[in-house]
Amino acid sequence: MRKTFLTPGWAIAAILVALFSYFAFTFLAPWQLGKNERLVDRNEHIEHAFNTDPVPVSQVAPDGAVDPDDEWTRVTMTGRYVPDDEVLLRLRPVDKTPAFQVLTPFAVAGGPTFLVNRGWVPAADGGTTVPNFPPAPAGELTITGMLRVDEGPHPSPPVIDQGHAMVYSISTQQASEITGAQLAPSYLQLADAQPGVLQPIPLPVLDTGNHLSYGLQWIAFGVMAPAGLIYFVWAEVRERRRFREEQEEMLALAEPENEGDRYGRAKRNHWASAYDREQER
Repeated sequence: MRKTFLTPGWAIAAILVALFSYFAFTFLAPWQLGKNERLVDRNEHIEHAFNTDPVPVSQVAPDGAVDPDDEWTRVTMTGRYVPDDEVLLRLRPVDKTPAFQVLTPFAVAGGPTFLVNRGWVPAADGGTTVPNFPPAPAGELTITGMLRVDEGPHPSPPVIDQGHAMVYSISTQQASEITGAQLAPSYLQLADAQPGVLQPIPLPVLDTGNHLSYGLQWIAFGVMAPAGLIYFVWAEVRERRRFREEQEEMLALAEPENEGDRYGRAKRNHWASAYDREQER
């Protein structure tokens, strides 16, 4: 019996099942459950932001850096736009529309300079050309928006295209590199009806999707795979035991006339039954 389960087929099946379960428990399930947890946390922050009045940015990010736990907080800023250091975010569709997002620095009076996402404009000529869009208003203004955590540098470096500085992610570091402006490490997503806003960036849908159920499914798959292998091992053992018992019964019913006939008949029955069973399989 041990030799049966030491064959290459059973050994490979056991290895594959072990690898699948390990991968399901250590990567796939945590990946989906982690996404669900992050979405739940984000939704709670957004809901809290809209249930709370905006506060001066100095109360949340006096040095320009926002704690991830305070992301999406609504803040007010008083200062001036700096259109000379404006950059565009490219290759970032909005509502499935090819678009450019306009990122304009805003110098806070007596504070740091924040990159402000003023919104988006649809790309022209099939999604490759920057359209004309209204410039940021001049003079001292007070604006309101949501503080966001910087997305981090993109593998593709900033470029100058069509007369505009462009980045591939909302990275204040890369925006500073291409414009020379000293920017805070966080940025502001401008709210609707604010000075300088274009088409405002839509807020995320407050839904966690199916990530929780997917994570639980991967856990279930990780349990079911070895359970299935155990079942097939048990079924194989049961089938072989039944085959052996049938052979013993046949031998017990046989009444050979002499010792030689008994041996010959048992041998023939054994091989005939084994052959028939293999044919059925």
